[in-house]
Amino acid sequence: MSSNPTRPPETNAAGDNEERIKRFLATASHDLQSPLRHIAMYAELLLDDLEATLEGEHLQSLRMIMEKAQTAQRLTKTLMSLAGGTPQVTPEEVDLQALVENIWGELTDETSIRNATLTSDGLPSIRTDPALLGLALRHLISNALTYRSEAPPGVTITAEREGVDWFIRISDNGTGIDPAYRERIFEAFWKLPKAGAIPGAGLGLTTAREFLKALGGDVSLEHSDETGSRFTIRLPVA
Repeated sequence: MSSNPTRPPETNAAGDNEERIKRFLATASHDLQSPLRHIAMYAELLLDDLEATLEGEHLQSLRMIMEKAQTAQRLTKTLMSLAGGTPQVTPEEVDLQALVENIWGELTDETSIRNATLTSDGLPSIRTDPALLGLALRHLISNALTYRSEAPPGVTITAEREGVDWFIRISDNGTGIDPAYRERIFEAFWKLPKAGAIPGAGLGLTTAREFLKALGGDVSLEHSDETGSRFTIRLPVA
């Protein structure tokens, strides 16, 4: 009688990391739902009570709080669906130029970098999910501002259609990525070695790739040397 010994499961680091990311996204998104709902609700109540008495700048700030909270609510729901394996993608016509400029303004305010420049004139409108694409772009632009050289940060974003795909290229003048690390930059919880503490969990590029895969696309490092790096987002036209 022949025996069939059970083979020990093979270690699958990539699969383990993917599962960890999904658990992380699901837990974080679930825990954020309640506070975000309350922030949006109270902002809406304040608007109802004070809209007639507030001046322009204060009124705009309160509206911004409510809009950002509502946007964050939609994003957390999207992340939960992504973690559950059934991403909820809501395609619409997206003004890529406006999206990029909005992300750039938020990031430069958050980082207090005043000498950074963005070149992105004339980006097209594309049909995709603005929340998922916005998150992916935010991670890539944030990296360009974080891993900067001694020169003032400069980021150039272009987009062109090639056949059935859009290609969005994000170029920077940063420190570049050592060839030894270029296969690792998309690994979960891994951060590029750099002098000084770099904030974050090391999930930026990993989650950006997951968001873009949910849209039928991908992201890759197209070029990197001592003059900077260029990442390329590929998205289907429709």
